[in-house]
Amino acid sequence: MQTMLKYFVIVVGSFLIAAGTNFFLVPYKVLDGGVIGIALITNYLLDIHIGFMIIVCSIPMFMAAWLLNKEIFYNSLMGMLISSFVIDLLSPLQPYFQQNIDIGAIPSSLVGGLLIGTGLGIMLRHKTSTGGTDLLAHFLSRYIPLNIGVIILLMDAVIIGVGGMLLSTDTLKLSVFTIISGGVATGICTQKRWVRRK
Repeated sequence: MQTMLKYFVIVVGSFLIAAGTNFFLVPYKVLDGGVIGIALITNYLLDIHIGFMIIVCSIPMFMAAWLLNKEIFYNSLMGMLISSFVIDLLSPLQPYFQQNIDIGAIPSSLVGGLLIGTGLGIMLRHKTSTGGTDLLAHFLSRYIPLNIGVIILLMDAVIIGVGGMLLSTDTLKLSVFTIISGGVATGICTQKRWVRRK
């Protein structure tokens, strides 16, 4: 039962991430942080498929996961492969979505971040992820007294800073909205429940 729930969470999270990426970030050349952000930079500059680049960029993190925690390796491997596949699967629908639903650059950046952050957050909540920097954040949260969402936010800031220099100032500004809303969503989804003291 737990396995079925985990697969369900991975699929739902993957579709949230794919929708946020393709329908809200790509039309305005907005970046997310983490491996998705690196894949988006590569896509904008070299027109390489986002899902494919996520797989390539995740290899070092999965090598580390194999050494540190094989259970997380297997859970995250499934999340990464499914989310990468769904991102590239939904990519052709992006122009049709933009023609019918165009809410503007800043709202798109915020909504995209919320969708991606929620997708990542519910996966992390169920002991899985898409790999990449959220996998790294999962390990770091064991040793650093910070919420996973905050750790991801800090790493994301570095990635969008580099992306902003390579692309444009507008990309940098819009990407700030994305990582803030994504970090908040991930933080809420991974927040531990309050325990009443006796």
